[in-house]
Amino acid sequence: MKKHNFSAGPCILPQEVFKEASEAILDYNNSGLSIIEISHRSKDFVDIMEEARSLALELLGLEGKGYKALFLQGGASTQFLMTAYNLLQNKAGYIDTGSWSAKAIKEAKLFGEVVEVASSKNENYNYIPKGYAVPEDLDYIHCTSNNTIFGTQIHEFPTTNVPLVCDMSSDIFSRQLDFSKFSLIYAGAQKNMGPAGTTLVVIKEDVLGKVKRQIPSMLDYQVHIGKASMFNTPPVFAVYTSMLTLRWLKSKGGIAAIEELNEKKAKLIYSEIDVNPLFNGFAAKEDRSMMNATFTLANEDLKETFDAMWKEAGINGVNGHRSVGGYRASMYNAMTIESVAALVDIMGDLERKA
Repeated sequence: MKKHNFSAGPCILPQEVFKEASEAILDYNNSGLSIIEISHRSKDFVDIMEEARSLALELLGLEGKGYKALFLQGGASTQFLMTAYNLLQNKAGYIDTGSWSAKAIKEAKLFGEVVEVASSKNENYNYIPKGYAVPEDLDYIHCTSNNTIFGTQIHEFPTTNVPLVCDMSSDIFSRQLDFSKFSLIYAGAQKNMGPAGTTLVVIKEDVLGKVKRQIPSMLDYQVHIGKASMFNTPPVFAVYTSMLTLRWLKSKGGIAAIEELNEKKAKLIYSEIDVNPLFNGFAAKEDRSMMNATFTLANEDLKETFDAMWKEAGINGVNGHRSVGGYRASMYNAMTIESVAALVDIMGDLERKA
């Protein structure tokens, strides 16, 4: 039976990528060696790293604009720390829209004053704050573009002269934006780009070198830029698979083409949530995420029946996070519209049976 994997991460990747990556584990590029045993200093892997970094900038439209792309380790959680270590000299601003932004705030407070510019915590993060002003005396302003747990997404980013930093872990490469508005973007690979183990960091070089503190080498963006993401042994397989995914995205027509598909998937499931009286959407309608649709049952007595139905249909990974409950359908770039339709069909069947 075909599985429809709505897992929030690690998550679905394109079937073509799974196939090519699995073949490379046995024999990379007809070398007689596995991708996971070749030297990270070999020409084969140096070429992989260079292509991955180049594709990231190309797809984001940032080539030749003063940006560098890095593939690092430690997940987005380490970036909560590295961002502040490298950029926070006096005061930074944060927009609190969920669990991950709250954790980023906690780490930043170790390095200087943190101003919570706006927050949606008062409503369990079911909306994106609006109408706030960004103070001009900040070293940077930090936001989280998509909130995986709560199913909200920023659709209008703050306009400011302050450097804009964004955690795009769960919607990187999913929609067209003017990425040149951001001074630093980071994203754990495992939600929309590759397997767990590497994190993409895209940074405008002119924001670096302004803090007075001494930064440990492993946490210094300038060190990693100087070594072309090869300061220490990189996560070879995770970088390789991410590179394959970026190739796949380019072959599909890039971000513009994938955004069109993502919009269709989101429209399909949200239309069902809105017309089916058995389900309630969690996130405010104007702030809904294209990547993660969160919803609950209007009648919890139907939970056992609904759970049995979606499991029998080969659907996986739709249980909601404990912070919200209910259900969460994660529809990353590689998710097909046919899989979304399978879930929507089950939701409709439940209404007909109820």
